[in-house]
Amino acid sequence: MNTLNWSESLALQHAQIDQTHQEFVALLNRWGAALAGQDEAEMLSLYEALLAHTEAHFAMEEGWMAATGFAPENCHSKQHAMVLDVMRQVLAHVQAQRDFEPMRNLLPELLNWFPAHAEMMDASLVYHMKEVGFDAATGHLAKPLPAAAISSCGSSSCS
Repeated sequence: MNTLNWSESLALQHAQIDQTHQEFVALLNRWGAALAGQDEAEMLSLYEALLAHTEAHFAMEEGWMAATGFAPENCHSKQHAMVLDVMRQVLAHVQAQRDFEPMRNLLPELLNWFPAHAEMMDASLVYHMKEVGFDAATGHLAKPLPAAAISSCGSSSCS
């Protein structure tokens, strides 16, 4: 079974994101374990839970990006949209065809994608939020927004 182990290398030192990421990893692993079995109802139920969590997870980050000066078409948001689109297409296929092969193909892709996304995109978002003094709990912004909307991932090294 393919799994992703939570480790400090995935931690971004932001309590809310780290908790959400730990939950994502746990759901991903539970769904992966179900894929190794034969219970189609469990596979589907856990996948739906993973998709719902991912939608909420990305919406949280999207809200923070909007509040801290990211352009709507920034590359971080585009990556979220792409992942959700694929996940929704896989769900629609499974529901229509009762063919679970796309789910089995998606698992290793998500296992490979997530650490890189967290390390680059989410770490840049956390850095940016610290730079502008954004309090995710209150929505308070301590510094003025950048003059130009951010269309990259949020890091000065990502343009």
